[in-house]
Amino acid sequence: MQFASREGEHRYADLVRVAERTIIGLDFDGTLAPIVDDPDRAHIHPDAAAVLVELAPHVGAIAVITGRPARQALDLGGLEEVGDAIALAGKELHLYGQYGNEHWTSRHRRIVAPRPPRGLATFERDLPRTLRLAGASDAYVEDKGLAVAVHTRRLPDPQAAFDRLLPPLRSLAGEHGMVIEPGRNVIEVRSPGSHKGMVVEKLAADLDALGFLFAGDDLGDLEAFEAIADLGGQGLATLRVCSASQEQSALIPLADVVVKGPEGVVDLLRQLRMDIENRRT
Repeated sequence: MQFASREGEHRYADLVRVAERTIIGLDFDGTLAPIVDDPDRAHIHPDAAAVLVELAPHVGAIAVITGRPARQALDLGGLEEVGDAIALAGKELHLYGQYGNEHWTSRHRRIVAPRPPRGLATFERDLPRTLRLAGASDAYVEDKGLAVAVHTRRLPDPQAAFDRLLPPLRSLAGEHGMVIEPGRNVIEVRSPGSHKGMVVEKLAADLDALGFLFAGDDLGDLEAFEAIADLGGQGLATLRVCSASQEQSALIPLADVVVKGPEGVVDLLRQLRMDIENRRT
């Protein structure tokens, strides 16, 4: 665990002091799970489930906030089983899928979601032509139900394909009333008006939190980092954790703590549990 400054160390200590009313917010891909070429094979770090279950009794709640469909994150992460174990400690696991459009909790065990946005079907109809004109017909297109993700990771030059696709996909999305969310070799197209920052704000208010830690790795986590900063300005104990990688560095200047990928995130959560326990003894 590498603190970005002495202020980061102080923020961590403040968070430990209010642990019982602190929310632990975590992105999925690149934070709990390593980034892989096939998004359907992105399983969480092998120690993550046990660490979350061990941490849960010491904090207010744990929330996974992801751009993935909720059902997919539940299955790949084994999060229903994690939620069952957390429930035994009298705590709750929240899962927000598709940037907050879907919500599942270990208490209610069902996914609450809206209908697909109106512009999505027409966007998908026009997408193949846009890919062809950009020389990226072989890009992997993932239908997420409420969104579409175009992955360039499997192409011969993923970054060059990403750069070529970004302008035309932004334009096409706008024509159909949609917005884009760039990520690590992926461009997601979804409806406007939902992002991880809104989830952070809602959770903090609904659970009357005194502290909030959020860990993320990519551009889709920027709004969550901004929301965490706002909560800090309101007097909450906050900590922004960057799960760093060579592919994406945008969050590093904004982070209080920088760790090396999912393994670093797991180590931080393990250390947090030990520090909370030590403070009580």
